[in-house]
Amino acid sequence: MNYSRRFISFGLASLALTACQSGAATQMASRPAAGSAMRAAPNAAFDQWVVGAKARATARGISGATVTRAFRDVGYLPGVVERDRNQTEFVRSFEDYLAIAASDDRIAKGRSMLGKHAGLLSQLEQKYGVEKEVIVAVWGLESRYGERRGDVPVISALSTLAFDGRRGKFFEGQLMAALKILERGDVSPERMTGSWAGAMGHTQFIPTSYLAYAVDHGGDGRRDIWSDDPTDALASTAAYLSRSGWKRGQRWGDEITGRAPSGRGRVVKPAGDGGPVFEVYHNYAVLGRYNNAQKYIIGVGHLSDRLVGRPALRGSFGPDENGLTLADRKALQRGLTRAGFDVGEADGVIGKKTLQAIEAFQRARGFAVTGQPSMTLLGQLR
Repeated sequence: MNYSRRFISFGLASLALTACQSGAATQMASRPAAGSAMRAAPNAAFDQWVVGAKARATARGISGATVTRAFRDVGYLPGVVERDRNQTEFVRSFEDYLAIAASDDRIAKGRSMLGKHAGLLSQLEQKYGVEKEVIVAVWGLESRYGERRGDVPVISALSTLAFDGRRGKFFEGQLMAALKILERGDVSPERMTGSWAGAMGHTQFIPTSYLAYAVDHGGDGRRDIWSDDPTDALASTAAYLSRSGWKRGQRWGDEITGRAPSGRGRVVKPAGDGGPVFEVYHNYAVLGRYNNAQKYIIGVGHLSDRLVGRPALRGSFGPDENGLTLADRKALQRGLTRAGFDVGEADGVIGKKTLQAIEAFQRARGFAVTGQPSMTLLGQLR
């Protein structure tokens, strides 16, 4: 187990669904990484820190050639520090989390991936004893099935976070692990890209997890989790869960609806008394070894259930602060879309795009511009 995954949010785990943006690797010295928000900035103190980091790397046995290549285009990324300091802005309610984690679009795409990679997933299920729907659910939450793997240069991101010092020891450990990956030849520095916090590939492995669990299922001599081909990434995820104690054929948990708990597990109430209640079992804890966030664990478990064909949750969260249920919010989004105002997917989660669409609709129709969802607005859209 790599306990350190608990301290970093990856992909949907933080609900920062744009935290890991897809794209090509970038050269830090010449152009921005992952957009202008991740542009490298001059920092003399960082440059001096890099000199010491390179010396510490060679003292740990990393070759001079690898160190030179790895740090050739390294840069200080103030956007990474900003993201690390402000993760709370991405916190959503459990209801919103599940609405995104198991949205209609994510379920449909997951089922498509099950079909597209049926042969590979069957091999992994047989070899590692982890159900294919669980593997795909992790993939879906971590990078939206490979669409959002991240394009931030990992050496720059980890160096920036190690230099910043808030969790310096942890991130320097990740940096040294990343250098070992480069030393082994699994990937070049240019292709070693990931999220702002150094999580990499289709299923967002941090470097120490990669060293411990990544596998070369494709047989080309490299454990390539960065490729468009997800073979090694999905195999590595299956290996991670298997070695963490996954028990094939056992449930992660069950929603408790109109019955008492079986007594085989423990009861969790992620939304308190105002939402669904679950009885969770051994495999719940195994998912927690991949990412020990309750929303994430239940999100993976529930998405895997939907991919199998199990029904949506029955427990109700009740209306929100605006008096709207999840069904109401979805209806509101569909109404805005019909009216010509783009909200993206009608998942019932009121984000920035929906709020902008509401404001545009109200302005275009001559209504009072509040920019906020309401039952009145829903009535106007029907």
